[in-house]
Amino acid sequence: MEKFTQFRDRGSGIAPFLPIPTQPAGFQLPLRIFLFCFRLPLFIFVCVGYFLVLQWLPIGSLGKKASLWCILGVPSIWWIDLQVDGVRKGSLSTQHRARLPGPGSVIASSFTSPIDAVYLAAIFDPIFTASYPTSRQVEQISLFQAIQRTFATPQVNPPPTARLVDLATLVQKYPGRPVVTFPECTPTNARGILAPSPSLLSVAPTTKIFPVSLRYTPADVVTPLPGSYLSFLWTLLSKPTHCIRVRIAEGVVRATEGEGASSSRPPTDDSASRSLEMDETELTGAEKALLDNVGDSLARLGRVRRVGLGVLEKRAFVRMWTKTRRTW
Repeated sequence: MEKFTQFRDRGSGIAPFLPIPTQPAGFQLPLRIFLFCFRLPLFIFVCVGYFLVLQWLPIGSLGKKASLWCILGVPSIWWIDLQVDGVRKGSLSTQHRARLPGPGSVIASSFTSPIDAVYLAAIFDPIFTASYPTSRQVEQISLFQAIQRTFATPQVNPPPTARLVDLATLVQKYPGRPVVTFPECTPTNARGILAPSPSLLSVAPTTKIFPVSLRYTPADVVTPLPGSYLSFLWTLLSKPTHCIRVRIAEGVVRATEGEGASSSRPPTDDSASRSLEMDETELTGAEKALLDNVGDSLARLGRVRRVGLGVLEKRAFVRMWTKTRRTW
């Protein structure tokens, strides 16, 4: 992988775009083949049933969440750990609901796998959006489109047909549901946090932004490479089980100029501050503080570091990776 050293962060050496190799099946190969063949028809059935039928029926939020948990249940994806900043383990049920994302808030989620969107939909029933590194606005998308974007080529600019809107407008339009955005704009391998999109700056000053980190064990269900449908399905359906660890930071709000973003945050990596594809001269001090706060929180929750790479570097990496594979 020496030829891809230019896509490692200079400060930390982290390569956030390289795929994570799956451990050899070894003597488990017959079991994995059996699990894959057994689960694949069930998985196709529950996915087709939900996206073509159930999501359009008046089954309510609870019915949709139950259907999504069926999708997660077929490959044995289990939610095993939830930690919220400022809340001791075992005391979450006694805490005020304001510590968790809910209606009227924005979820800034890590972006590594198709499972991200399905899990968030099963828990929060949110409105999904697509962020771009050059725009302060977002594109409202469906759950299915959010899943597709984990396999899509990274986009620096919104497509001409995209209908862009402020996050504040969406929060106001859907007061009964949270809004999810993926500020990194493109999937990574969960080993580093890319610079957050300036779309987070379009929230209202009173709206809380909750950084949420999703981590998987085993970690090879991430999809940093576009078009990796088959390898993802094999990894997802052939292993006995997968576990999700969820970390939620305290909500932060967009401060007015001179105040800085609320809530404490650790020092920012120098390398990460160089990666905004939007000219940083367009950002005020308070706006930079908010983006750094969200990026630092995602890195802390995921126990990784921020990196000085972004969507432009990801596009260049994909081109080189594809060209290299063709020469083999």
